Amino acid sequence: MNIFVLEILLRRLCPDLFFFQKATEYPCKEIIHADSRVETLRKRVEHCVLHSETLKVDRFGKSNMIASRRKTSEEYSLLPDGQEAHWEVVERILFIYAKLNPGQGYVQGMNEILGPIYYTFASDPRNEWKEFAEADSFFCFTNLMAEIRDIFIKTLDLDAVCGIGSMMASFTSKLKEKDEFLYNRIKELDLKPQYYAFRWLTLLLSQEFPLPDVLRIWDSLFADDKRFDFLICICCAMLMILRDEIISEDFPTVMKLVQNFQTSKVDLQRVLSKAVDIR
Repeated sequence: MNIFVLEILLRRLCPDLFFFQKATEYPCKEIIHADSRVETLRKRVEHCVLHSETLKVDRFGKSNMIASRRKTSEEYSLLPDGQEAHWEVVERILFIYAKLNPGQGYVQGMNEILGPIYYTFASDPRNEWKEFAEADSFFCFTNLMAEIRDIFIKTLDLDAVCGIGSMMASFTSKLKEKDEFLYNRIKELDLKPQYYAFRWLTLLLSQEFPLPDVLRIWDSLFADDKRFDFLICICCAMLMILRDEIISEDFPTVMKLVQNFQTSKVDLQRVLSKAVDIR
């Protein structure tokens, strides 16, 4: 697991606050001190060096690859001894989950599922709840993964009954049922659901909206007994709200729209109301 990618993705969830880079008020005291006998995951950050290569062409037209090594910037520097950043707590949860589930391990995107869960517990105004944010987040994340783990298993991608392939098939079927003209237009553009719906469904829309909106969406999803059917309805609603643009624009423009839904500045309540209407 690349922890720099992990931190960047987590900070994207809450870019204004840099929440995950801040120190938690309740670090794991057993492992954060320098004299602790437990080897911490942060050692993987301390000695990390970024490797890169640059293509350079000399005046004779000869090309050479110039290798360089660059230390990580101060932005990723560790907190002083005795402190622990929120992203380190999240990393530990994912690490433990991967160790307890060796058949699945860590899959890219799990951090996007855990991020909003941990943020909710760790930002609770009541200290008696905030203190146990790590344990509560692990419990909720594990239970949620028990429901969605199939979509993180690559061997099930093409399975007709479970896995992300099955969800995308249900998504396209629902769209065809509710708006066949729009469905045909998307098919005409050759805009495959793998280009956009794969991320929508796998990450429960956590990358498509700002964190407060993600929490609002998840409130509706988790309160619904058929939450993943409702997730498909939300995804269909997102496309149907962009109907005019999809019908009138070309492939590059539509691709940009569906891959960057936030830029459309559509009111979230409108999306949820539309999803309820098409159930």
